[in-house]
Amino acid sequence: MNSSFRAILIIAALVVIAAGLKAAQDVVVPFLLATFIATIAAPPVIWLEQRRLPSFLAITAVMIAIVGALSGIAALLIRSGTAFTQRMPFYQERVTDLIRDAARWLSGHGIDVSSDLAVSYLNPGMALDLAGNLLRSLGGVMSDSFFILLMVIFILAEASSVPRKLKAILTDPEKDLSQFARFGTNVNRYIAIKTSTSLATGALVSLSLVIIGVDFPILWGLLAFLLNYVPNIGSIIAAVPAVLLALIQLGPGPALAAVGCYLAINIIMGNVVEPRFMGRGLGLSTLVVFLSLVVWGWLLGPVGMFLSVPLTMTAKIALEANPQSRWLALLLSPADAVAVASEPAPADRQDVDGTPSQT
Repeated sequence: MNSSFRAILIIAALVVIAAGLKAAQDVVVPFLLATFIATIAAPPVIWLEQRRLPSFLAITAVMIAIVGALSGIAALLIRSGTAFTQRMPFYQERVTDLIRDAARWLSGHGIDVSSDLAVSYLNPGMALDLAGNLLRSLGGVMSDSFFILLMVIFILAEASSVPRKLKAILTDPEKDLSQFARFGTNVNRYIAIKTSTSLATGALVSLSLVIIGVDFPILWGLLAFLLNYVPNIGSIIAAVPAVLLALIQLGPGPALAAVGCYLAINIIMGNVVEPRFMGRGLGLSTLVVFLSLVVWGWLLGPVGMFLSVPLTMTAKIALEANPQSRWLALLLSPADAVAVASEPAPADRQDVDGTPSQT
Protein backbone atom coordinates (compact mmCIF):
# COMPACT_ATOMS: atom_id res chain seq x y z
CA MET A 1 0.00 0.00 0.00
CA ASN A 2 1.24 3.49 -0.87
CA SER A 3 2.64 5.24 2.23
CA SER A 4 0.82 8.51 1.44
CA PHE A 5 -2.50 6.69 1.04
CA ARG A 6 -1.86 4.83 4.29
CA ALA A 7 -1.17 8.11 6.14
CA ILE A 8 -4.42 9.57 4.78
CA LEU A 9 -6.32 6.49 6.00
CA ILE A 10 -4.76 6.79 9.47
CA ILE A 11 -5.63 10.50 9.72
CA ALA A 12 -9.18 9.82 8.52
CA ALA A 13 -9.58 7.03 11.08
CA LEU A 14 -8.35 9.33 13.87
CA VAL A 15 -10.85 12.02 12.83
CA VAL A 16 -13.70 9.50 12.83
CA ILE A 17 -12.65 8.16 16.26
CA ALA A 18 -12.42 11.70 17.68
CA ALA A 19 -15.86 12.57 16.30
CA GLY A 20 -17.28 9.39 17.80
CA LEU A 21 -15.77 10.14 21.22
CA LYS A 22 -17.13 13.68 21.10
CA ALA A 23 -20.62 12.49 20.14
CA ALA A 24 -20.67 9.67 22.73
CA GLN A 25 -19.22 11.81 25.54
CA ASP A 26 -22.10 11.09 27.93
CA VAL A 27 -21.39 7.35 27.71
CA VAL A 28 -17.61 7.40 27.29
CA VAL A 29 -16.84 9.68 30.27
CA PRO A 30 -18.45 7.48 32.98
CA PHE A 31 -16.84 4.39 31.44
CA LEU A 32 -13.36 5.99 31.39
CA LEU A 33 -13.80 7.18 34.98
CA ALA A 34 -14.86 3.69 36.05
CA THR A 35 -11.86 2.14 34.27
CA PHE A 36 -9.56 4.70 35.86
CA ILE A 37 -10.91 4.06 39.37
CA ALA A 38 -10.78 0.28 38.81
CA THR A 39 -7.12 0.55 37.73
CA ILE A 40 -6.33 2.32 41.00
CA ALA A 41 -8.46 -0.06 43.09
CA ALA A 42 -7.10 -3.28 41.55
CA PRO A 43 -3.79 -3.43 43.52
CA PRO A 44 -5.51 -3.20 46.96
CA VAL A 45 -8.01 -5.85 45.86
CA ILE A 46 -5.20 -8.16 44.69
CA TRP A 47 -3.27 -7.51 47.90
CA LEU A 48 -6.30 -8.48 50.02
CA GLU A 49 -6.90 -11.59 47.90
CA GLN A 50 -3.28 -12.65 48.43
CA ARG A 51 -4.00 -12.49 52.19
CA ARG A 52 -6.64 -15.22 51.63
CA LEU A 53 -9.59 -12.83 51.76
CA PRO A 54 -12.40 -13.97 49.41
CA SER A 55 -12.68 -11.94 46.23
CA PHE A 56 -16.13 -10.50 46.97
CA LEU A 57 -15.02 -9.39 50.45
CA ALA A 58 -11.85 -7.77 49.05
CA ILE A 59 -13.88 -5.87 46.43
CA THR A 60 -16.44 -4.87 49.09
CA ALA A 61 -13.75 -3.53 51.44
CA VAL A 62 -12.06 -1.49 48.71
CA MET A 63 -15.38 -0.13 47.42
CA ILE A 64 -16.38 0.95 50.94
CA ALA A 65 -13.12 2.90 51.19
CA ILE A 66 -13.70 4.51 47.77
CA VAL A 67 -17.31 5.41 48.57
CA GLY A 68 -16.22 6.86 51.92
CA ALA A 69 -13.57 9.05 50.29
CA LEU A 70 -15.91 10.25 47.53
CA SER A 71 -18.72 10.90 50.01
CA GLY A 72 -16.42 12.99 52.18
CA ILE A 73 -15.29 15.07 49.19
CA ALA A 74 -18.88 15.49 47.98
CA ALA A 75 -20.14 16.53 51.43
CA LEU A 76 -17.34 19.08 51.77
CA LEU A 77 -18.02 20.45 48.29
CA ILE A 78 -21.76 20.76 48.92
CA ARG A 79 -21.40 22.41 52.33
CA SER A 80 -18.65 24.83 51.35
CA GLY A 81 -20.21 25.54 47.96
CA THR A 82 -23.55 26.39 49.55
CA ALA A 83 -21.95 28.76 52.07
CA PHE A 84 -19.87 30.36 49.32
CA THR A 85 -22.95 30.89 47.14
CA GLN A 86 -24.78 32.53 50.05
CA ARG A 87 -21.91 35.00 50.45
CA MET A 88 -21.77 35.87 46.74
CA PRO A 89 -24.00 39.02 46.98
CA PHE A 90 -21.64 40.47 49.61
CA TYR A 91 -18.59 39.71 47.47
CA GLN A 92 -20.22 41.22 44.38
CA GLU A 93 -20.98 44.39 46.32
CA ARG A 94 -17.39 44.57 47.56
CA VAL A 95 -16.15 44.13 43.96
CA THR A 96 -18.28 47.06 42.79
CA ASP A 97 -17.05 49.27 45.66
CA LEU A 98 -13.39 48.45 44.97
CA ILE A 99 -13.70 49.18 41.25
CA ARG A 100 -15.47 52.49 41.89
CA ASP A 101 -12.84 53.48 44.46
CA ALA A 102 -10.12 52.69 41.90
CA ALA A 103 -11.95 54.73 39.24
CA ARG A 104 -12.22 57.71 41.61
CA TRP A 105 -8.53 57.42 42.47
CA LEU A 106 -7.60 57.45 38.78
CA SER A 107 -9.89 60.42 38.14
CA GLY A 108 -8.17 62.29 40.96
CA HIS A 109 -4.85 61.75 39.17
CA GLY A 110 -6.04 63.11 35.86
CA ILE A 111 -7.23 59.85 34.28
CA ASP A 112 -10.94 60.13 33.59
CA VAL A 113 -12.56 56.69 33.95
CA SER A 114 -16.27 56.00 34.13
CA SER A 115 -16.93 53.91 37.22
CA ASP A 116 -20.03 52.30 35.68
CA LEU A 117 -18.07 51.36 32.57
CA ALA A 118 -15.25 49.94 34.71
CA VAL A 119 -17.74 47.87 36.72
CA SER A 120 -19.25 46.45 33.52
CA TYR A 121 -15.89 45.51 31.95
CA LEU A 122 -13.59 44.85 34.91
CA ASN A 123 -15.62 42.61 37.14
CA PRO A 124 -13.48 40.09 39.04
CA GLY A 125 -16.69 38.64 40.41
CA MET A 126 -16.91 36.70 37.14
CA ALA A 127 -14.02 34.56 38.37
CA LEU A 128 -15.94 33.83 41.56
CA ASP A 129 -18.92 32.83 39.42
CA LEU A 130 -16.53 30.58 37.48
CA ALA A 131 -15.51 28.90 40.73
CA GLY A 132 -19.17 28.33 41.56
CA ASN A 133 -19.81 26.85 38.12
CA LEU A 134 -16.80 24.58 38.55
CA LEU A 135 -18.16 23.31 41.85
CA ARG A 136 -21.53 22.67 40.21
CA SER A 137 -19.85 20.76 37.36
CA LEU A 138 -18.01 18.59 39.90
CA GLY A 139 -21.36 17.95 41.53
CA GLY A 140 -22.70 16.88 38.13
CA VAL A 141 -19.95 14.29 37.86
CA MET A 142 -20.82 13.08 41.37
CA SER A 143 -24.45 12.60 40.24
CA ASP A 144 -23.28 9.69 38.04
CA SER A 145 -21.35 8.17 40.92
CA PHE A 146 -23.73 5.23 41.46
CA PHE A 147 -23.48 4.17 37.80
CA ILE A 148 -19.69 4.64 37.83
CA LEU A 149 -19.20 2.68 41.05
CA LEU A 150 -21.41 -0.11 39.73
CA MET A 151 -19.18 -0.38 36.65
CA VAL A 152 -16.09 -0.39 38.91
CA ILE A 153 -17.49 -3.36 40.83
CA PHE A 154 -18.08 -5.35 37.63
CA ILE A 155 -14.65 -4.45 36.24
CA LEU A 156 -12.94 -5.56 39.45
CA ALA A 157 -14.99 -8.76 39.53
CA GLU A 158 -13.79 -9.60 36.00
CA ALA A 159 -10.20 -8.42 36.51
CA SER A 160 -8.87 -11.77 37.77
CA SER A 161 -10.05 -13.59 34.63
CA VAL A 162 -8.75 -11.02 32.14
CA PRO A 163 -5.13 -12.36 31.97
CA ARG A 164 -6.41 -15.87 31.18
CA LYS A 165 -8.70 -14.55 28.46
CA LEU A 166 -5.93 -12.42 26.95
CA LYS A 167 -3.54 -15.39 26.91
CA ALA A 168 -6.12 -17.34 24.95
CA ILE A 169 -6.65 -14.69 22.25
CA LEU A 170 -3.29 -12.90 21.91
CA THR A 171 -0.74 -14.10 19.37
CA ASP A 172 2.20 -13.18 21.62
CA PRO A 173 0.69 -13.21 25.14
CA GLU A 174 3.95 -12.86 27.09
CA LYS A 175 5.00 -9.71 25.23
CA ASP A 176 1.52 -8.16 25.11
CA LEU A 177 0.72 -8.91 28.75
CA SER A 178 3.98 -7.25 29.80
CA GLN A 179 2.75 -4.11 27.99
CA PHE A 180 -0.52 -4.21 29.96
CA ALA A 181 1.38 -4.76 33.21
CA ARG A 182 3.72 -1.85 32.45
CA PHE A 183 0.75 0.41 31.76
CA GLY A 184 -0.90 -0.54 35.05
CA THR A 185 2.33 0.01 36.97
CA ASN A 186 2.96 3.42 35.37
CA VAL A 187 -0.60 4.62 35.93
CA ASN A 188 -0.69 3.49 39.56
CA ARG A 189 2.72 5.04 40.21
CA TYR A 190 1.65 8.30 38.62
CA ILE A 191 -1.62 8.39 40.58
CA ALA A 192 0.09 7.53 43.88
CA ILE A 193 2.68 10.29 43.49
CA LYS A 194 0.20 12.81 42.10
CA THR A 195 -2.32 12.11 44.87
CA SER A 196 0.33 12.52 47.58
CA THR A 197 1.61 15.82 46.16
CA SER A 198 -1.96 17.04 45.56
CA LEU A 199 -2.90 16.31 49.17
CA ALA A 200 0.17 18.18 50.36
CA THR A 201 -0.62 21.08 48.01
CA GLY A 202 -4.22 21.31 49.23
CA ALA A 203 -3.19 21.16 52.88
CA LEU A 204 -0.53 23.85 52.45
CA VAL A 205 -2.94 26.10 50.52
CA SER A 206 -5.61 25.76 53.23
CA LEU A 207 -3.08 26.46 56.00
CA SER A 208 -1.70 29.51 54.17
CA LEU A 209 -5.17 30.96 53.58
CA VAL A 210 -6.12 30.36 57.23
CA ILE A 211 -3.07 32.37 58.30
CA ILE A 212 -3.90 35.15 55.82
CA GLY A 213 -7.55 35.17 56.89
CA VAL A 214 -9.30 34.36 53.60
CA ASP A 215 -12.83 32.96 53.78
CA PHE A 216 -13.42 29.25 53.04
CA PRO A 217 -9.78 28.10 53.19
CA ILE A 218 -10.78 24.42 53.20
CA LEU A 219 -12.81 24.92 50.01
CA TRP A 220 -9.85 26.53 48.20
CA GLY A 221 -7.53 23.83 49.50
CA LEU A 222 -9.88 21.16 48.16
CA LEU A 223 -10.04 23.00 44.83
CA ALA A 224 -6.22 23.11 44.73
CA PHE A 225 -6.11 19.37 45.53
CA LEU A 226 -8.52 18.46 42.71
CA LEU A 227 -7.12 20.80 40.05
CA ASN A 228 -3.54 19.76 40.78
CA TYR A 229 -4.34 16.63 38.77
CA VAL A 230 -4.82 18.85 35.69
CA PRO A 231 -1.30 19.36 34.31
CA ASN A 232 0.24 22.79 33.70
CA ILE A 233 -2.80 25.04 34.16
CA GLY A 234 -4.74 23.37 36.97
CA SER A 235 -2.82 25.09 39.76
CA ILE A 236 -3.23 28.49 38.06
CA ILE A 237 -7.00 28.03 37.77
CA ALA A 238 -7.19 26.97 41.42
CA ALA A 239 -5.34 30.10 42.57
CA VAL A 240 -7.46 32.69 40.73
CA PRO A 241 -10.69 32.63 42.82
CA ALA A 242 -8.84 32.46 46.16
CA VAL A 243 -6.54 35.38 45.26
CA LEU A 244 -9.46 37.47 44.02
CA LEU A 245 -11.42 36.66 47.16
CA ALA A 246 -8.42 37.79 49.25
CA LEU A 247 -8.36 41.04 47.26
CA ILE A 248 -12.12 41.59 47.65
CA GLN A 249 -12.30 40.60 51.30
CA LEU A 250 -9.01 41.87 52.74
CA GLY A 251 -7.34 44.19 50.22
CA PRO A 252 -4.20 44.26 48.01
CA GLY A 253 -1.65 43.30 50.69
CA PRO A 254 -3.24 39.98 51.69
CA ALA A 255 -3.96 39.25 48.01
CA LEU A 256 -0.25 39.62 47.20
CA ALA A 257 0.53 37.36 50.17
CA ALA A 258 -1.87 34.76 48.77
CA VAL A 259 -0.17 35.01 45.35
CA GLY A 260 3.21 34.50 47.01
CA CYS A 261 1.96 31.44 48.91
CA TYR A 262 0.49 29.84 45.79
CA LEU A 263 3.68 30.49 43.82
CA ALA A 264 5.91 29.09 46.55
CA ILE A 265 3.76 25.98 47.07
CA ASN A 266 3.46 25.17 43.37
CA ILE A 267 7.14 25.84 42.62
CA ILE A 268 8.25 23.56 45.45
CA MET A 269 5.73 20.81 44.63
CA GLY A 270 5.95 21.04 40.85
CA ASN A 271 9.70 21.62 40.42
CA VAL A 272 11.24 19.91 43.45
CA VAL A 273 9.01 17.28 45.05
CA GLU A 274 7.23 15.74 42.04
CA PRO A 275 10.34 15.45 39.80
CA ARG A 276 12.28 13.90 42.69
CA PHE A 277 9.81 11.03 43.07
CA MET A 278 8.34 10.81 39.57
CA GLY A 279 11.53 11.22 37.57
CA ARG A 280 11.02 10.12 33.99
CA GLY A 281 8.39 7.58 34.92
CA LEU A 282 5.72 9.16 32.69
CA GLY A 283 7.89 9.18 29.57
CA LEU A 284 5.97 12.14 28.08
CA SER A 285 7.40 15.46 26.97
CA THR A 286 6.10 18.68 28.51
CA LEU A 287 4.63 19.81 25.18
CA VAL A 288 2.80 16.51 24.75
CA VAL A 289 1.36 16.78 28.28
CA PHE A 290 0.01 20.25 27.51
CA LEU A 291 -1.37 19.26 24.09
CA SER A 292 -2.99 16.17 25.57
CA LEU A 293 -4.67 18.41 28.12
CA VAL A 294 -6.14 20.53 25.31
CA VAL A 295 -7.17 17.61 23.09
CA TRP A 296 -8.72 15.39 25.76
CA GLY A 297 -10.36 18.40 27.41
CA TRP A 298 -11.98 19.32 24.09
CA LEU A 299 -13.13 15.75 23.46
CA LEU A 300 -14.34 14.79 26.95
CA GLY A 301 -14.67 18.03 28.91
CA PRO A 302 -13.28 18.51 32.46
CA VAL A 303 -12.97 14.75 32.99
CA GLY A 304 -10.83 14.54 29.86
CA MET A 305 -8.48 17.16 31.31
CA PHE A 306 -8.28 15.16 34.52
CA LEU A 307 -7.53 11.92 32.64
CA SER A 308 -5.34 13.48 29.94
CA VAL A 309 -2.03 12.05 31.20
CA PRO A 310 -3.22 8.44 31.79
CA LEU A 311 -5.02 8.40 28.42
CA THR A 312 -1.93 9.69 26.60
CA MET A 313 0.24 7.15 28.43
CA THR A 314 -2.12 4.43 27.19
CA ALA A 315 -1.77 5.65 23.61
CA LYS A 316 2.03 5.83 23.91
CA ILE A 317 2.35 2.28 25.27
CA ALA A 318 0.05 1.00 22.50
CA LEU A 319 2.20 2.76 19.89
CA GLU A 320 5.39 1.28 21.37
CA ALA A 321 3.99 -2.23 21.03
CA ASN A 322 3.92 -2.02 17.23
CA PRO A 323 7.28 -1.57 15.42
CA GLN A 324 5.57 0.38 12.63
CA SER A 325 4.19 2.98 15.07
CA ARG A 326 7.14 3.12 17.46
CA TRP A 327 8.34 6.35 15.86
CA LEU A 328 5.12 8.03 17.04
CA ALA A 329 5.83 6.85 20.59
CA LEU A 330 9.29 8.45 20.34
CA LEU A 331 7.68 11.73 19.29
CA LEU A 332 5.63 11.65 22.49
CA SER A 333 8.71 10.99 24.65
CA PRO A 334 10.94 13.61 26.31
CA ALA A 335 14.23 14.54 24.62
CA ASP A 336 16.44 12.54 27.00
CA ALA A 337 14.41 9.36 26.39
CA VAL A 338 14.80 9.81 22.62
CA ALA A 339 18.57 10.28 23.04
CA VAL A 340 18.81 7.06 25.07
CA ALA A 341 16.73 5.16 22.51
CA SER A 342 18.94 6.35 19.64
CA GLU A 343 22.21 5.26 21.29
CA PRO A 344 23.61 1.90 20.11
CA ALA A 345 23.43 -0.65 22.87
CA PRO A 346 26.75 -2.30 23.86
CA ALA A 347 26.90 -6.06 23.45
CA ASP A 348 27.52 -6.63 27.14
CA ARG A 349 24.86 -4.19 28.39
CA GLN A 350 22.26 -5.62 30.75
CA ASP A 351 18.60 -4.75 30.98
CA VAL A 352 16.89 -3.45 34.09
CA ASP A 353 15.98 -6.93 35.22
CA GLY A 354 19.62 -8.06 35.01
CA THR A 355 19.34 -10.17 31.85
CA PRO A 356 21.73 -9.51 28.97
CA SER A 357 20.25 -7.40 26.18
CA GLN A 358 19.72 -8.92 22.77
CA THR A 359 21.51 -7.25 19.88
